[in-house]
Amino acid sequence: MTNMIPAWVNGTLAPVEKLEAHVKGLRHKAVSVFLLRGDKVLLQQRALGKYHTPGLWANTCCTHPHWGETALDCATRRLEQELGLDSIPLIFRDTVEYRAEVGGGLIEHEVVDIFVGELPEGREPAPDPVEVMDTIWHPLAELKRDVIGNPKGFTPWLQIYLRDHAAVIFLDA
Repeated sequence: MTNMIPAWVNGTLAPVEKLEAHVKGLRHKAVSVFLLRGDKVLLQQRALGKYHTPGLWANTCCTHPHWGETALDCATRRLEQELGLDSIPLIFRDTVEYRAEVGGGLIEHEVVDIFVGELPEGREPAPDPVEVMDTIWHPLAELKRDVIGNPKGFTPWLQIYLRDHAAVIFLDA
């Protein structure tokens, strides 16, 4: 059931194929991770082969938990799969909900558990090129301005997080 994600169908949480959830715009569970280093946040540029929002900049990583997987286990798994980063302590920040069109007739209607972690000096990501085209340490103080100035370069969810949830996500930064 690894391609099945938790989604609400007729008011009940059920396993649904990931692409089906996006085609139908079903409300579903997700996780997002932000790794920090001092006053910078690690962003990733999504690989061009991704089925939605290819080439756009996003938070450190995000995905959907497998059916039966906890949000923390999912976040930890995805950091290792996408960026080759393991053993990063993550702190739960909040659960938020958003709905956004992501192109190609697909809709993200997510209930997202957001995690934050600190990546120590000397550790750098080793991105999987199937998932991630590039990474950058972006100064937090400039990120909101850059997203507003070039919204087409960033994923819809990163724009929503910065606009509506930055105070909760970056409360220690």
